[in-house]
Amino acid sequence: MRRRLFPSIPQSLTVFAFWVLMAEDYRPGTLLMAALLAWLMPHIAARLEREFARLGNVWILVPLAMRLMVDIVIANVTVARQVLGPEARLRSRFVWVPLDLTNIHGISALASIITLTPGTLSSELSEDRRHLLVHCLDVDDPQAMIDDIKRRYEAPMLKVFP
Repeated sequence: MRRRLFPSIPQSLTVFAFWVLMAEDYRPGTLLMAALLAWLMPHIAARLEREFARLGNVWILVPLAMRLMVDIVIANVTVARQVLGPEARLRSRFVWVPLDLTNIHGISALASIITLTPGTLSSELSEDRRHLLVHCLDVDDPQAMIDDIKRRYEAPMLKVFP
């Protein structure tokens, strides 16, 4: 019975607290609206389709994080030189990267990694989740950039999210 009335008590408490904090008001109307949302939102969320992460070898994340830190430093220096140099030399373009990852959590992690690296930005995921659109500040060989992303970042993520 309790489960049908309140599918997720922690979520209800969080919604209630955030509503009151955002409203910065403690009058009965605000508290009533917070209570209504605290009851309603978990019911709506319970109907959403959820995809759970299946984790494989999470220890791969350690060398991936170290590689990413080095890549971020190198990319920062490269982007600084490119931005301070002649604008005409930049070859900015969007590139669709085909994905082997199928788990949405792995795809999200990959998109975040790409966006963290200066000079690249994940901008769209195709509806079938098979391609990720990436904007590159400077790329002369799109296929080499795709191969680099797949080898350096997607391959380890495939081991984490099988």
